[in-house]
Amino acid sequence: KRDAFLRPSLSPDGRTMVLLQMTKSGKSLQLTGIDTGTGQKVDGINFAVNNLINWVEWIDNDRVLINVLGFQKINQYLIPMTRLLIAHPRTGKFDYLVKQPRLLSAGSVLHIADDGSHAIIAHRGDGKLNTPSVYRYEMEPGGDVTKIVEPKKDVYYWTTDNAGTVRLGLGWRRGKVQIYYRGSEDEDFERIARFKPGETEKYFDALEVIQGSSEGYVLDENEDGRVGLRVFNYETREITDTFYENPDWDIERAWLRDGKPLAAFYTDDRERIVWFNEEAERDYGKLLAAAGGREVALQDWSKDRKRMLAWLGSEADPGTLYFFDVESGAMQEIKAYRPSVDPSLLAKPKPVSYTARDGTVIRGYLTLPKGRDPKNLPLIIHPHGGPYGIRDTLRYDDWVQLLANRGYAVLQPNFRGSGGYGSDFYDLGTGEIGRGMQDDLDDAMDWAVAEGVADPARVCIVGASYGGYAALWGVLRNPERYRCAASWAGVSDFQKQLAYDRQYFTRKAARRWNAKVQGDEEFDLKSVSPARLAAGLSRPVLLAHGTRDRTVPFDQYERMVKAAKKASVPLDTLVLEGEGHSFSKPANQQKWFDALDAFLAKHNPADLADKVTASKAAQ
Repeated sequence: KRDAFLRPSLSPDGRTMVLLQMTKSGKSLQLTGIDTGTGQKVDGINFAVNNLINWVEWIDNDRVLINVLGFQKINQYLIPMTRLLIAHPRTGKFDYLVKQPRLLSAGSVLHIADDGSHAIIAHRGDGKLNTPSVYRYEMEPGGDVTKIVEPKKDVYYWTTDNAGTVRLGLGWRRGKVQIYYRGSEDEDFERIARFKPGETEKYFDALEVIQGSSEGYVLDENEDGRVGLRVFNYETREITDTFYENPDWDIERAWLRDGKPLAAFYTDDRERIVWFNEEAERDYGKLLAAAGGREVALQDWSKDRKRMLAWLGSEADPGTLYFFDVESGAMQEIKAYRPSVDPSLLAKPKPVSYTARDGTVIRGYLTLPKGRDPKNLPLIIHPHGGPYGIRDTLRYDDWVQLLANRGYAVLQPNFRGSGGYGSDFYDLGTGEIGRGMQDDLDDAMDWAVAEGVADPARVCIVGASYGGYAALWGVLRNPERYRCAASWAGVSDFQKQLAYDRQYFTRKAARRWNAKVQGDEEFDLKSVSPARLAAGLSRPVLLAHGTRDRTVPFDQYERMVKAAKKASVPLDTLVLEGEGHSFSKPANQQKWFDALDAFLAKHNPADLADKVTASKAAQ
């Protein structure tokens, strides 16, 4: 199953919250309003089947603005349409903000006035250009709608300052990124930057422009590759100050309030928060104390920060949503995210470190099955996707918990090239796909065996996307190590994958990406591509893929199946029609989990497998 609800948010005064949840039929979404004082619920809007909710934003204490994507039949074609609704969560009433639906326009809220009188919204649909205009909407059904920024054919995203004036535009033209800027609403936009994607790997993310100033806050790398929160001058196009930088970890995001930084976030093993406001830090500390040692993720809070919505859980608990009143210290449970999951059955991952064969220290996470002696266990090496810039963290994970529940130890190495550990560690992954990265996985196995945790004769490798590739390559490169492999949406031929990727890059960016993957120009990627060597496969493999995968195309699966026909061991296969790179439908994820469960029980039994099978039969 998926989470029982989505997008919980709190009114500015903190007296009302809303969330989206499935109706009893399980076929459509419903907006539910909850009085945070009494707990009384009001069922607001039942959305039509197949409607998608793009976003929900509070206008004021009594109203929310909702962007709904639906479909309208025009000349026998289903055309996507978006509607803006104003809902009153305390009464369950709603109305369309504008009667006429807008074609192909998801739209985005750039700013909502403090008094709720109007909102600045960017969207397409005026029939002139396929790029968004910016409008001022009066927040009443049938209220005035005024276009305040004309569309530019190469600008797809607009940004306001903290007062609601549109100051920045970002887009693409002829394969180059375009950035436009203006000092005030009386000025014209001027292009201040133009560059091709891939010309630099330098990280830069504009967060907000400060009202009445040419400066704004950005996330930007320093000379050592460390991302920090910095002040950027849009006129001189220079960094003028570093507001905050962590010495060990990249800053991943920041909260700004009234034009000033409120908090910044980084991740070591878990996401951490650094406060720049003493009162906010003190109030958050009261939430942590009330949580009683459970991990906390702040979801939303009232304007005065005295009422909060927070997730409380852990890597061994999908978590529960709570309402917290700072002044009274009262913690009120709202709803469990995964009520059908019993946390008492879940295993708790823990951080581990080991030294790879070249001396590189690798960080990872080890999950041991509950109720078993942690010695000589069957082991699953579970590499993450990506591979570059992605990493695993201490968090609840369905895959990990399923495997641990079946009796396996699960090891998730953040191999070289993973994100979050600085640019030096990231760069160690250049040209190491199938080589140094794979060594790190093998060395993870050796560490687990040396620690006495794993039985070297009962190790399988399981992953998705790049992790799926690593699984396939592991049993081909080192069949003496791995008893079996399971791959969801894995790459099987890197030359073909790079050729496919070129359609998403400029020529120069494609060369940079090729260099990142290939490393040495003379290195032959065929030598680390499973489909090229599949005839030599000697270990059982479960190969699964979705037919509508746009990231790793389905022909990667077809190549592997065709190449493995000459292997001594036939492939176990699973094709999910209409599925993409990730699981969009719970039923498809269930099919994958069922196939994986049966495959591992057959080829690498975990001793508990017979008990699990018997339990299922009894049910």
